[in-house]
Amino acid sequence: MHLRLNLRILAALAALMTTFLLLPAGLAIILGESPAPFLSALAVSAGLVLAFFLPSRGAPRALSTRDGFIVVTSGWIVASAISALPFVFAGALAPTDAWFEAVSGITTTGSTVITDIEALPQSLLFWRSFTQWIGGMGIILFTIAILPPARCRRHATLQGRGPGARGGQDRAAAGRHGTLSLVHLRRPDTGRSHGAEVGRHAPSRSLRPCLHDPRHGGLLSPRNASIAAYASPYLRAVIIVFMFMAGMNFVLHFKVVSGRGREVLRDPEFRWYITLTLVFFLPTWIGLAAHGAPLLRAGEDALFTVVSLMTTTGYATADYELWPVGMQGPIVLLLILGGMAGSTGGGVKTLRTLLAFRGLRSSFRRMESPHAVRPVTYHGRAVPPEVMAAVWGFFAAYLTLAAIGSLILNAGGIDLVTSWSAALTALGNVGPGLAGVGPTDHFAWLSAYDKLVLSFLMLCGRLELYTVLLVFSPGFWRR
Repeated sequence: MHLRLNLRILAALAALMTTFLLLPAGLAIILGESPAPFLSALAVSAGLVLAFFLPSRGAPRALSTRDGFIVVTSGWIVASAISALPFVFAGALAPTDAWFEAVSGITTTGSTVITDIEALPQSLLFWRSFTQWIGGMGIILFTIAILPPARCRRHATLQGRGPGARGGQDRAAAGRHGTLSLVHLRRPDTGRSHGAEVGRHAPSRSLRPCLHDPRHGGLLSPRNASIAAYASPYLRAVIIVFMFMAGMNFVLHFKVVSGRGREVLRDPEFRWYITLTLVFFLPTWIGLAAHGAPLLRAGEDALFTVVSLMTTTGYATADYELWPVGMQGPIVLLLILGGMAGSTGGGVKTLRTLLAFRGLRSSFRRMESPHAVRPVTYHGRAVPPEVMAAVWGFFAAYLTLAAIGSLILNAGGIDLVTSWSAALTALGNVGPGLAGVGPTDHFAWLSAYDKLVLSFLMLCGRLELYTVLLVFSPGFWRR
């Protein structure tokens, strides 16, 4: 582990965050508001730059794999801490609440502890929304891209994103012709490329996603009523289209703009993505209409809610907690699913669910015909057993972490539905949940301890579990 190099990268990150703080400070001056909260935060951030940079002189030029995990995890913690400072200096939030709000923004989760959003100064609302852009653009990737000493082995940090369906073995299994392949920009060793080579643990040398692979969860709306504040069917229709597109693999976007749109319709994960959307949308629409809702409005609310939750956007136009009880069960599944691999969605990803479904189908077929060879296939190719093991391992880790988080919340006196949905929405970077944390509720009533637990889950979900969990595991620090 190269501590000085890690500190230098964190110094560059803190410097970038310091620069970002100039934007809301300037906006506050323009709007006639006080820039003091942002200037105070800027001073603290600048102090962190010096604190990280001075001990980093003479840092080596190569990042090890362990460095990659450490710098990614610590980088998001530093970015969240700096993002929380304006809320504290403005007197808008207590430190724990400010930390929760900042982590929610940086991880693009969108959960909030602010009870009256519209009462905040415009400049602070701008910063609150801007933190989502900071997290969405991949702050660590940008830092490494502009930091020369790290260019020798930048792929080590890419491995810090964790062996999820977006990288490593899962992605290598699908080959170069499916949605798991990446845009082949011929600059594999630069932070500005959209992919980097798979680490040495992958079974092939296909491309894997970049460090960030942007994920937007529930968005921090500047209105108390979220999208419901805008009574425009046209606006909602536009948002639905773009939420759905954001839940697609960006490789498919590239294929469309490069004149290969027909390949999109042949993509198995995209078909599965559409299938899941329809499977949840149509019964919800029928159920709302059967309970007396106008047909068109029922369809709009059903489609908006399903697409918003499945893509982990988290916007709300309807309070689904007022829906019949039997229609709230699928909401829990939507908090887990997420968008396609290589998309802006959180959750476990539709690719993993597709491979898991095919794995179960293959198991049943082997039970019917024990001597038959029934491999799991994707794009006409057999998926290696180690890839399926990685898929099941991720599901196990995901649900175990959600269960532990929910039990901790429940032990603090929170009802089971609220604790489970809060853990799932934090881990999936979704935003709203059920019961006490539903689409019209907030997280302000939770204890400081509960908020810290959920903040940890948000960071885990943002970095695909393994990145954070490995850093906190004792074995990671042993030689």
